[in-house]
Amino acid sequence: MIIIVTLLVVVMLAAAVAALLFKDLLSAVLAACLVSLIASILFLFLQAPDVAMAEASIGAALVTAIFVIAIKRTGKREE
Repeated sequence: MIIIVTLLVVVMLAAAVAALLFKDLLSAVLAACLVSLIASILFLFLQAPDVAMAEASIGAALVTAIFVIAIKRTGKREE
């Protein structure tokens, strides 16, 4: 169990750093979505299924959809 949690945290940190370094905004949003999904999995491991469902639905799905729509309406790359 501790190995799985450690692996998830490492992947979460890698995705967060990748989101900071990407110049393509869509890639950065998808990396941030991965961070949110991993956070919801970690909440499940912490015995908080209500928080995990809220994080997955709002943090991963809704916020990502809003960012993708905003990026599609504007530019795809950071200047």
